[in-house]
Amino acid sequence: MTVSTTTQAATRLNDEMLSRFRERAPIYDRENRFFDEDFEELRRAGYLTIAVPQELGGAGMTLAQVIAEQRRLAYFAPATALAVNMHIYWTGVAADLRRMGDPSLEWMLTEAAAGEVFAAGHAETGNDLPVLLSTAKAEPVDGGYRISGHKMFGSLTPVWTRLGVHAMDVSDPSGPRIVHAFVQRGTPGYAVRETWDTLGMRPTRSDDTVLDGVFVPGQYIARIVPAGAIDPFVGAVFAWALLNFGSVYYAIAERARDLAITSARKKTSLGLSRPMAYHPEIQHLFSEMQLQIEAMGPQLQSVAEDWSNGVDHGAAWPMKIVAAKYNCVEGAKRVVDLAMTASGGVGMFKANELERLYRDVRCGGFHPANTTLTHEIVGKTTLGIGLDEQPRWG
Repeated sequence: MTVSTTTQAATRLNDEMLSRFRERAPIYDRENRFFDEDFEELRRAGYLTIAVPQELGGAGMTLAQVIAEQRRLAYFAPATALAVNMHIYWTGVAADLRRMGDPSLEWMLTEAAAGEVFAAGHAETGNDLPVLLSTAKAEPVDGGYRISGHKMFGSLTPVWTRLGVHAMDVSDPSGPRIVHAFVQRGTPGYAVRETWDTLGMRPTRSDDTVLDGVFVPGQYIARIVPAGAIDPFVGAVFAWALLNFGSVYYAIAERARDLAITSARKKTSLGLSRPMAYHPEIQHLFSEMQLQIEAMGPQLQSVAEDWSNGVDHGAAWPMKIVAAKYNCVEGAKRVVDLAMTASGGVGMFKANELERLYRDVRCGGFHPANTTLTHEIVGKTTLGIGLDEQPRWG
């Protein structure tokens, strides 16, 4: 798959929209409600189809182009960007497979262009290997599967029309398989539990979804793969989801730095004849912020460009994807902490945007891959050990 990432695809965002998103962000956070107005604006602007190929009605953006748009959106409204990623990454996966000559998910692109909204239902209690393994059950029946399980962090809960889930089919005990399916809203057998009252990223409304024998017809079964396997579909899910997660947190870091810069240029001290920006220790804080940001951006963009252009990293791809996401999240946490320190205390107040960013950035570590899985993938890959190899004791 070779795709130019320098093609100028028309952005769906404009400055007026972004300003409105920023104005509404603290309201959504304070009221712990879904970003309805932002979502409708983005829908009308065609933002939900930016990854859909142009010939199917979208903007045809590659992963490298999408993360740049997501970064721009997240700079103004991080929770809005994070939530819409759960839809966009499905369309990106389908578009990438189509570019590689696999049209099996073209139905997803067609439905997205027609207005259907896709969401992700992967998180499960007790499963730190989302997508690869599952605590949910998939029972093969005539015409499709029945899915049962408890899904968490289901972003876009109020608006999705197609919920992407995965579950384990153990009908053949010698060869368990992961079934990737899309539940249609309104299908009997699922229930939404309004659990979303969280530290940060509150407007995403990522409530729980309980599936109790929900029937998914064969046409909405996206993939069936051996448990633990990473095929092009699964690999694309990781790339589109995680690199866009990284982009959102990268933008949070940039915004926190810029807010702190504005504050430092204005703040005075009895011990200085000039603003605090001239204090050597404040300058040191900002150098630490920028050093983090300088490392995050190039890594994220490089990995996304390689993915978009079909560079063959072989077995190293999972490591490169999780490493880019991890470094963006951890770097953003560090930058926001430093920005809070530089703020001199004003960041503690709810009226200050830094306070919300401080809470939002903490959520990055909860998105897959978590720190444990990230270090396992990177460690094993670096040592040349297969990801499915387990330690032997005794």
